[in-house]
Amino acid sequence: MKLALSTTLHTSFDDAVERTRQALAEQGFGVLTEIDMKATLKAKLGEDMEDYLILGACNPPLAHRAVDVNRQIGLLLPCNVVVRADTSAENTIIIDAMNPALMVSVAEEQGLCEVADEATTKLQAAIDALTAQNA
Repeated sequence: MKLALSTTLHTSFDDAVERTRQALAEQGFGVLTEIDMKATLKAKLGEDMEDYLILGACNPPLAHRAVDVNRQIGLLLPCNVVVRADTSAENTIIIDAMNPALMVSVAEEQGLCEVADEATTKLQAAIDALTAQNA
């Protein structure tokens, strides 16, 4: 099983972040959390790294259905989407969205399959929209 649904964009980091937020919104996901790994590691450890942003994306109807199946599934929510600079190529940004099928495999809760399938369809549509914009 793949860890992520991914695409690569040839643009600036800020543009990729904005386009990712828009693609997620078009599929009903809001961004609940944002972690700037570059800034955090610099501030806390004095370490440098490439641009790396974790967006905690949530589709409320899907999250509600998942929590109704198993209250502990909140441990695996929201769906993380990472926007990160490719250190091997200038103006190349990688977008990785968590594969919702992992939720089912970790929880081993059959009732989550339908929710995970729908979440996968929506996240894949967001990734596909980014890929189409990049063409």
